[in-house]
Amino acid sequence: MHSKEAPRRDVTVYPLIFHPIFKPRIWGGRRLETRLNRPLPAGAMIGESWELADLEDDRSVVARGPDRGKTITQMLETWGDALIGRAQLAAGRFPLLIKFLDAREPLSVQVHPDEQTAQRMGGGTRLKNEAWYVVEADDDACIYRGLQTGVGLDGLRNAVEAGRVEQVLNRIPARKGHCYYLPSGTVHALGGGVLVAEVQTPSDTTFRIYDWNRVDGATGMPRPLHVDEALACVSTNPVPSEAERPQHVASVWTSVTHLIRCPSFLIDRVRMVAGAAQPIPTQEMAVWIVLDGRGSIRCEGLKEPVGFAPGDTVLLPAGLAHGLVESAENTMWLEVSVPIESSLAGVEHLRPEALREVQQPGSGMVSLGVPKPSGTE
Repeated sequence: MHSKEAPRRDVTVYPLIFHPIFKPRIWGGRRLETRLNRPLPAGAMIGESWELADLEDDRSVVARGPDRGKTITQMLETWGDALIGRAQLAAGRFPLLIKFLDAREPLSVQVHPDEQTAQRMGGGTRLKNEAWYVVEADDDACIYRGLQTGVGLDGLRNAVEAGRVEQVLNRIPARKGHCYYLPSGTVHALGGGVLVAEVQTPSDTTFRIYDWNRVDGATGMPRPLHVDEALACVSTNPVPSEAERPQHVASVWTSVTHLIRCPSFLIDRVRMVAGAAQPIPTQEMAVWIVLDGRGSIRCEGLKEPVGFAPGDTVLLPAGLAHGLVESAENTMWLEVSVPIESSLAGVEHLRPEALREVQQPGSGMVSLGVPKPSGTE
């Protein structure tokens, strides 16, 4: 772990792109290769591609530029606030974990702890809030989110024991371009036939409550469940609708749609027409998850522009000087940022409950102005 360094004024910062960390999963597929042109290990069924991670056993490594080969941990130590700005580290770590998930089959039905439950459980258990943006989905694909009205903890436990968990969950069609907020305590599962970009807090704590009665081909046994731990985390409250109320702003060259506003992160969808150029304000750090189109980013101190394409995740440091984004094609990305001072004022009731008043980061970068859990999905 590392602590937040004092602001640095003597370093040249630039956009960072990292090597993906591939995670084979029993439910994974090859869609990252076909949809995002991501070369995958031959024959592997890849369920997760970790694009930006700062955990004990998984730290992203810079893929391009003068600092190629350094980890995100080392970049935080070197660049300090020139990288992270006013955003707060999470238990000494970069405050976001960015992934792609390719669900050829459904993920387990699972739940993640809130801050208080994680502290009570101990043993490396951490808070986990997350959101899914649907990049691609089969016609009949779905997600499962939250308990049906009237179902409490006893009803959920009875459903687990009877093997009918699916019947007590809310089934929601998975629609391309839709974004779904999954605060800690929400029982959920990603259905089969869905590719999503996942934004979450830096935690790999997952408690499985049901796994569709499947058998792991590698072991010939069902995967372990964590029913008691999961039930200790479950919230029966509905997901706050205010967290995912889209708002849209447009100019001649760029449009921005606010997708998620929650205590842990903000997610916007940005579209930029081909052949446009736009200055990048540099007040705060942001992460771009590129989904369509190609372009490049120029900045002071870097001889060659940083190119980006579908599947790239770009970390824009807070101290970026004279940044300029140029689009070679019609381009779309998700911009993820961390709330600063009062950017969520008025929605303090959103989970987690221990929310300080926060403030709009003022970036909108191109906008207009217990047992140790298994740790696998």
